[in-house]
Amino acid sequence: MNNFILLQAEGAGGGIMGQVFLFGSIILIMYFFMIRPQQKKQKESKNFLEEVKKGDNVVTIGGIHGKIYAIEGDTITLELDKGLKIKVEKSAISLDFTKRANGTK
Repeated sequence: MNNFILLQAEGAGGGIMGQVFLFGSIILIMYFFMIRPQQKKQKESKNFLEEVKKGDNVVTIGGIHGKIYAIEGDTITLELDKGLKIKVEKSAISLDFTKRANGTK
């Protein structure tokens, strides 16, 4: 009887390495499927906002379509129609909506 109990206790030590491996693999999966794609999307969005220029057709996060009339630091003046201009923050320009509106993905 005592021999049987000792054998069970001995086998429990190997489970710790399995748990560490499982925990490590969960962290890797979260990194490759959640964190890395989000960082890539943020980088693309940042590059897009730095590369916008006068004359580009863009869409704001609120859904306003317009052509860039002027860029002054962090603000952009959009021309919605002849003579109708609005100022928006550069961060309000949406990469995803602009791609959809221009027909690119």
